[in-house]
Amino acid sequence: MREPAFWYRPRSFTSYALQPLGLLYGAITERRMLRAGADAGIPVICVGNYHLGGAGKTPTVLALTKLLRELGETPVVLSRGYGGRLKGPVMVDPARHSAADVGDEPLMMARDVPVAVARDRLDGVALAKARGATMILMDDGFQNPRLLKDASLIVIDSERGLGNGAVFPAGPLRAPLPAQLARTDALVLIGDGRAANDVATELAKRDKPELRARLKPDAASLAQLLGKRVLAFAGIGDPERFFRTLSAAGIDVARTRGFADHHMFSREEIAALAAEARRDQLTLVTTEKDLARLRGSEGVPDDIVPFVVHLEFDEPAKLKQLISDQLYKARERRFSRR
Repeated sequence: MREPAFWYRPRSFTSYALQPLGLLYGAITERRMLRAGADAGIPVICVGNYHLGGAGKTPTVLALTKLLRELGETPVVLSRGYGGRLKGPVMVDPARHSAADVGDEPLMMARDVPVAVARDRLDGVALAKARGATMILMDDGFQNPRLLKDASLIVIDSERGLGNGAVFPAGPLRAPLPAQLARTDALVLIGDGRAANDVATELAKRDKPELRARLKPDAASLAQLLGKRVLAFAGIGDPERFFRTLSAAGIDVARTRGFADHHMFSREEIAALAAEARRDQLTLVTTEKDLARLRGSEGVPDDIVPFVVHLEFDEPAKLKQLISDQLYKARERRFSRR
C-alpha cells in the first residue's frame, strides 16, 4: 500500500475523522497483544516496528544475523512471507523461489541467512529447529501474539519518526503506543534525525536502551554509480528515504520514481523506466528488495544497478552485550522451568 501523506503531517481533519476507526482497531490489536504466546523452546528475538511501512527492519535483521553468528549461534530468520503465495512452512531457496512465491524480503535475505517462511509462525519454528536453528530471529510480528518473544527490538527511522502518532487508519501506528512501549526491550534508531527522540526518552525512563545506527553504502555499489547520473526508482515503505540515501552517498540523482511498498512492477512500467533512462542517458538504480521482485521477470534490463546498503551500529559492543544478555536470560528462564 502507498502511505497516505496525512500520516506524516500534523493532525488533520482526515485524521480526526478516522480516529473512531483507529480507536477500534487499536483496541482490538492491544487486546490481541495481551495473549500469551507459545514457547518456541529456543530463544526468539523479534525485530519489529510500531507502525505500518518501512523503517529498516531488513537491514537490522541482517546486521543481527552477522552478530549472532559471531556469538556462535545458528540463527534462522522467521518471516510471514508478505506478498508471497506460499503459506509454508518452507525454507527459502533463491535458486528455486521467486518473490511471488515467498515475498521480496525473505528472498533477498535468503542469500545471506536461512529464512523460513510460514503463515503459522509455530510451523515455521518447527521447520527452523529441524534445520538446526539455535535461536529464531523474527522479521516483523511484534504485534502478533502467536509466538512468545524473549526480546523485541523496535526499529524507527529517526527522520520520519511515528508520523502523527495516531493508530491506523487515522495514522501509521499498528497499536496504541503505550501498549507497544510496554513490550519493547530496545530501540534501534536509524539515522541522525530527532523525530523519535520522545520515544527514546520514554523508553529510557523504563531502563530500555537506545541503539543508534546508520545505513552505509556497499563499496561495490558505490563504485558502479559514482560519476553517473541516475534514475532511481523504488517500491518500498519510504522511497524518499532511499533517494536521500543515494544523494547523501554522493550519487547524482537526476530523477526519481516512487511506488507503493512491495509494488509488483508491470512489464510496461519497467519498459517506460528503461526507455526514459536510455533517452536521457541515465543509469537505472533501485533497492535490493525491488530487484529481488524483478528477477526472473520478462523484459527486465540486465543493467539495473542494485544499491546495496549495510546497517552499522554506533556502539557495536553495546549491541553485542544486549543480545548476549537477552540470549542468556531466555535460556535461563527455560532451564528454571524444567
